[in-house]
Amino acid sequence: MHFTSQESHSKLSKPEANLAAAPKADRIANKPIWRTRQGEGISLSDFINRPLVGTPGSRDRMATPALVIDLPAFETNLAAMAAHCEKYRLKLRPHAKTHKCAEIARRQIAAGALGVCCAKLGEAEALGAEGIDGILLTSPIVTPFAVERLMVLNAKLDDLMVAVDNPENATALAAAAEAAGKPLQVLMDLDVGLHRTGIAPGDEAHALARQMEESPHLHFKGLQAYAGHLMHVEDFTERREKSLAVMKMLGDMRDRLEGDGIACGILSGGGTGTFDIDVEANVLTELQGGSYVFMDKQYNDVDGPEGRSLADAFQTSLHVQMSVVSNNTPKLATTDAGFKSFSTDAEPPVLSDGAPEDAKYFFFGDEQGGIMLSSANEKLALGTTLTAVTPHCDPTVNLYDAYHVLDGNTLVDIWPIEARGRSA
Repeated sequence: MHFTSQESHSKLSKPEANLAAAPKADRIANKPIWRTRQGEGISLSDFINRPLVGTPGSRDRMATPALVIDLPAFETNLAAMAAHCEKYRLKLRPHAKTHKCAEIARRQIAAGALGVCCAKLGEAEALGAEGIDGILLTSPIVTPFAVERLMVLNAKLDDLMVAVDNPENATALAAAAEAAGKPLQVLMDLDVGLHRTGIAPGDEAHALARQMEESPHLHFKGLQAYAGHLMHVEDFTERREKSLAVMKMLGDMRDRLEGDGIACGILSGGGTGTFDIDVEANVLTELQGGSYVFMDKQYNDVDGPEGRSLADAFQTSLHVQMSVVSNNTPKLATTDAGFKSFSTDAEPPVLSDGAPEDAKYFFFGDEQGGIMLSSANEKLALGTTLTAVTPHCDPTVNLYDAYHVLDGNTLVDIWPIEARGRSA
C-alpha cells in the first residue's frame, strides 16, 4: 500500500455547490488525515521503519513500541468470517471502530463485506475520504455541527446510513437532508438491554419507525440491534441464551413493523462474541462483528461451544512489539512499552513471544513496562524483542498512527490508521 496524497483525492475535497451553506463543515470533513510530506501527520516510527520494508529479518530491527499485524493470521481471520457469513447466507458489515484503517476496510470489502460500520462521524469522514463506501454510522449524530458534517458526507458517498433512536433527532436529520437536497438512509437503533443508545422495542419505537418511514427526506431501511453487554460473557451457555433472547426481541419488532406495512429490509447487529450464535435465530441480515480481524485477551477468554473458545475460531493477529531497555535487577526486565502503548481498561497485556512462558508483563509507568521473571537465573538481554497480546484491541489501536505488517520475521508493509483519534 502507498500513502495517499491529498491530490489523489481532490475529487473528494471539493465542496458540492448545493452545500455552500455549510462551508466550515465541508472543510472539516475534507481535511486530509494522512499525507506523504514529512511533518504532516506520519509518525516518527513510520519514518524510521519504512526503509526496513521488504528486508528479511527486519522485524527485529524495528523501532519500538510498534503495533504489529501478523499478516497470515489476519488473512486467515478475514477468510474465516467471510466463509461463515457465506455458509449462513448472512451479509457482513464489519465494524471499523476496531481497526480505523482504510486498507483493512478495503481488504474486508474485497473479501465480500458490504461496507463497514463506524462508531463516530469522524471515523466515517476519514474512511470516506479514502474511498470507502457502504458506511453505517452506528451511533446517533445529534449536534447541529455534526449534522452539517453528516450532510456533507452523505453528499459524497453513494451508500451512507445512520442509526437513529429519537424522534427529535429524526426530525432534525430530515430537515437537514431536505436542505442539503439528498435523502438520508436511516436505521432505527433498538435498545436490547445495553441501555447505551437505542429505543426500547414497543409503541414508542413503532411510532419512531413510522415517522421515519413517512418522511420524504429519510429513507427508512430497517433496524439495528447491538448487544454489546453480551459480547464478553465468558460462559457460552449463558451468552447463547441471552443472545438468542435479544434476537427474538429484534425479530418481534421487525414482525410488528412489517405487519403495519413498514418494511425492514436490513436487520444489522451482532458481533464477534456472538457471531456463531446470532445465526441460529435466522433474524439478522447483516453481521457487525469487528474484533475478529485482530482478537485480544478479552475475546480470547470467551468460551465457545463444546469446550472450545473464540481463540479457536479466529487467530490473534494483533500484537504490540516492544524491546528490552534495562535488565539490571534480578528477575526483572524493563521494556519500552508502558501505559501509552496499551489500553488500560482491562487486565494487563499477555506476553506472546520473546520471553519465558511463565514471564508476566506489568505496567511500569507511562513509557515503560516490566517483565517479571520466575528465576534469578533468567535474564532478557538488552534489545530483546518481545510481543504481547493487547488487553482490548480497539482502544489500543487508537494509540498508534500505523500498523507494521509482518510476514514471519519480515516487515512487509506499513498501513496508516487514518481514523485514529477521530472520535468527534
